Amino acid sequence: QVQLVESGGGLVQAGGSLRLSCAASGRTFSSYGMGWFRQAPGKERVFVSAITWDGMNTHYADSVKGRFTISRDNAKNTVYLRMNSLKPEDTAVYYCAASRFGSLLLQTASQYDYWGQGTQVTVSS
Repeated sequence: QVQLVESGGGLVQAGGSLRLSCAASGRTFSSYGMGWFRQAPGKERVFVSAITWDGMNTHYADSVKGRFTISRDNAKNTVYLRMNSLKPEDTAVYYCAASRFGSLLLQTASQYDYWGQGTQVTVSS
Protein backbone atom coordinates (compact mmCIF):
# COMPACT_ATOMS: atom_id res chain seq x y z
CA GLN A 1 0.00 0.00 0.00
CA VAL A 2 1.27 3.45 -0.92
CA GLN A 3 -0.24 6.72 0.24
CA LEU A 4 0.55 9.87 -1.69
CA VAL A 5 0.25 13.48 -0.57
CA GLU A 6 0.82 16.35 -2.97
CA SER A 7 1.86 19.86 -1.99
CA GLY A 8 3.27 23.01 -3.53
CA GLY A 9 0.33 24.19 -5.57
CA GLY A 10 -0.88 27.77 -5.53
CA LEU A 11 -1.58 30.90 -7.50
CA VAL A 12 1.13 32.21 -9.80
CA GLN A 13 1.32 34.72 -12.62
CA ALA A 14 1.94 33.61 -16.18
CA GLY A 15 5.65 33.07 -16.73
CA GLY A 16 6.19 32.10 -13.12
CA SER A 17 7.34 28.84 -11.57
CA LEU A 18 6.17 26.34 -9.01
CA ARG A 19 7.54 23.10 -7.67
CA LEU A 20 5.08 20.39 -6.73
CA SER A 21 6.04 17.66 -4.31
CA CYS A 22 4.46 14.27 -3.77
CA ALA A 23 5.40 12.55 -0.54
CA ALA A 24 4.84 8.81 -0.39
CA SER A 25 4.46 6.47 2.53
CA GLY A 26 5.54 2.87 2.40
CA ARG A 27 8.85 1.13 2.14
CA THR A 28 8.37 0.11 -1.50
CA PHE A 29 8.24 3.64 -2.94
CA SER A 30 11.60 3.23 -4.63
CA SER A 31 10.28 0.36 -6.75
CA TYR A 32 7.31 2.30 -8.15
CA GLY A 33 7.07 4.22 -11.34
CA MET A 34 5.59 7.65 -10.69
CA GLY A 35 3.48 9.96 -12.76
CA TRP A 36 1.89 13.39 -12.70
CA PHE A 37 -1.51 14.06 -14.20
CA ARG A 38 -3.70 17.14 -14.26
CA GLN A 39 -7.39 17.84 -14.55
CA ALA A 40 -8.87 21.16 -15.54
CA PRO A 41 -12.49 22.02 -14.71
CA GLY A 42 -14.88 20.14 -16.94
CA LYS A 43 -12.11 18.18 -18.61
CA GLU A 44 -10.62 14.72 -18.34
CA ARG A 45 -7.56 13.91 -16.30
CA VAL A 46 -4.56 13.97 -18.62
CA PHE A 47 -0.99 12.81 -18.48
CA VAL A 48 1.74 15.33 -17.70
CA SER A 49 4.91 13.41 -16.93
CA ALA A 50 6.30 10.08 -15.73
CA ILE A 51 9.52 8.78 -14.23
CA THR A 52 10.86 5.27 -13.73
CA TRP A 53 11.73 3.80 -10.35
CA ASP A 54 15.39 4.74 -10.61
CA GLY A 55 14.86 8.21 -12.01
CA MET A 56 16.86 7.36 -15.12
CA ASN A 57 14.03 7.69 -17.59
CA THR A 58 11.38 10.36 -17.93
CA HIS A 59 8.63 11.27 -20.34
CA TYR A 60 6.54 14.40 -20.85
CA ALA A 61 3.39 15.44 -22.58
CA ASP A 62 4.10 17.65 -25.57
CA SER A 63 2.27 20.51 -23.91
CA VAL A 64 4.79 20.71 -21.06
CA LYS A 65 7.99 19.48 -22.69
CA GLY A 66 10.83 21.90 -22.14
CA ARG A 67 9.00 23.70 -19.32
CA PHE A 68 8.36 20.99 -16.72
CA THR A 69 10.88 18.66 -15.08
CA ILE A 70 10.05 15.53 -13.12
CA SER A 71 12.50 14.13 -10.59
CA ARG A 72 12.52 11.90 -7.55
CA ASP A 73 14.46 11.36 -4.35
CA ASN A 74 13.99 7.79 -3.21
CA ALA A 75 15.77 8.49 0.06
CA LYS A 76 13.03 11.01 0.86
CA ASN A 77 10.18 9.01 -0.71
CA THR A 78 9.31 12.06 -2.77
CA VAL A 79 8.71 12.87 -6.41
CA TYR A 80 8.80 16.43 -7.72
CA LEU A 81 7.44 18.37 -10.65
CA ARG A 82 9.24 21.58 -11.39
CA MET A 83 7.08 23.84 -13.54
CA ASN A 84 8.60 26.83 -15.30
CA SER A 85 7.19 29.35 -17.77
CA LEU A 86 3.70 28.62 -16.56
CA LYS A 87 0.76 29.48 -18.78
CA PRO A 88 -2.91 30.05 -17.94
CA GLU A 89 -3.70 26.79 -19.71
CA ASP A 90 -1.62 24.96 -17.09
CA THR A 91 -4.33 25.76 -14.55
CA ALA A 92 -5.64 22.49 -13.13
CA VAL A 93 -5.62 20.17 -10.17
CA TYR A 94 -2.38 18.22 -10.30
CA TYR A 95 -2.26 14.62 -9.13
CA CYS A 96 0.63 12.29 -8.53
CA ALA A 97 0.25 8.57 -9.04
CA ALA A 98 2.25 5.41 -8.41
CA SER A 99 2.50 2.30 -10.55
CA ARG A 100 3.79 -1.14 -9.65
CA PHE A 101 5.44 -1.26 -13.07
CA GLY A 102 8.45 0.72 -12.01
CA SER A 103 10.41 0.38 -15.24
CA LEU A 104 7.64 1.66 -17.50
CA LEU A 105 6.74 5.23 -18.39
CA LEU A 106 2.97 4.92 -18.24
CA GLN A 107 0.72 7.59 -19.71
CA THR A 108 -2.73 6.20 -18.97
CA ALA A 109 -4.40 6.95 -15.67
CA SER A 110 -5.93 3.49 -15.36
CA GLN A 111 -2.46 1.94 -15.36
CA TYR A 112 -1.60 3.55 -12.03
CA ASP A 113 -2.38 1.87 -8.74
CA TYR A 114 -2.33 4.70 -6.21
CA TRP A 115 -3.29 8.36 -6.34
CA GLY A 116 -2.89 11.44 -4.22
CA GLN A 117 -5.66 13.86 -3.42
CA GLY A 118 -4.42 16.55 -5.77
CA THR A 119 -3.11 20.09 -5.44
CA GLN A 120 -4.54 23.14 -7.21
CA VAL A 121 -2.37 25.15 -9.56
CA THR A 122 -3.81 28.41 -10.85
CA VAL A 123 -1.95 30.53 -13.39
CA SER A 124 -3.24 34.06 -13.90
CA SER A 125 -2.74 35.96 -17.13
